[in-house]
Amino acid sequence: MDQTTFIYAAFSLLLAALISCYTVLALFSPPLIVPAENDKKYRSSKARSKPLPLPSIHDTPEVDLTVVIPAYNETERMPSMLQSTLAHLKSSDCSAHTYEILIVDDGSTDGTSDLSLKLAVDNPDVDIRVVTLSKNLGKGGAVRHGMLYGRGRRVLMVDADGASRFEDLDLLWAAMDKLVEKEKPAIAVGSRAHLVKTEAVVKRSLLRNILMYGLHTILRIVGVGHIRDTQCGFKLFSRRAAQQIFPYQHLPTWIFDVEVLLLAKQLHIPVAEVPIQWHEVSGSKLNVVTDSLQMLRDLLILRANLLLGRWKVPAPSDE
Repeated sequence: MDQTTFIYAAFSLLLAALISCYTVLALFSPPLIVPAENDKKYRSSKARSKPLPLPSIHDTPEVDLTVVIPAYNETERMPSMLQSTLAHLKSSDCSAHTYEILIVDDGSTDGTSDLSLKLAVDNPDVDIRVVTLSKNLGKGGAVRHGMLYGRGRRVLMVDADGASRFEDLDLLWAAMDKLVEKEKPAIAVGSRAHLVKTEAVVKRSLLRNILMYGLHTILRIVGVGHIRDTQCGFKLFSRRAAQQIFPYQHLPTWIFDVEVLLLAKQLHIPVAEVPIQWHEVSGSKLNVVTDSLQMLRDLLILRANLLLGRWKVPAPSDE
């Protein structure tokens, strides 16, 4: 084989490998989620049997805060979490704010929607809206859905397990006030980084610690090493930030937080990382083997799509 033939063969193999990698990437990359028509409706204490249409995140805000709670088979853990949430929202600390709670049932099989509606009926003085997704999307898909249909000037995502102390919303709110003017895009994320060497983390399950340390290493490579805790399920978004980010979020799995923060970084949206109180709650749905592999796969897909420009987020308008 002469030199020219060798170079041509090597180039052909390289080209074939690149085409194969791109094909695999395209096949494994999730498309933007298109909600079913029924997913765009909600039930509440005032609309139990006939669901009403949800508003859009692009509409004019009607309340100060939307609390988005993604829920998948959470009949055991959500009642106590919602009780502490309502206690704080009804307290004097939040008396100056109007709010709504948007529970997004991610295709549960244990009656989570029925329980959520009962909780709404038991608290008629609070606007609790229940959305039942037609199929299970994953935590990222449920959060995205809630973010796209909230009415709040600010939108908080909070896990249904109650692991984060809801009173720490005040800390996130104050951090966002210091970050930007009220109507500007901004994010305040709850962080457990300060707890790494405390009993709250040292004595928690081996599963979570394995995932935590492995994830931190990968995140530095991916590009969000500036955020010490990307996965805490307690994040506050200004309405403008939600409008700019969530329509372009692809990942529906539990690692979606990383994509959201990378999109924020691309858009130059400021992010405040705020230490909060946290405790482990039993009943985690993570599997150390399958979820670690899924995490690695999704992070590779995310980084490749962003580098190749397949997943783009448009520059915000000046409006």
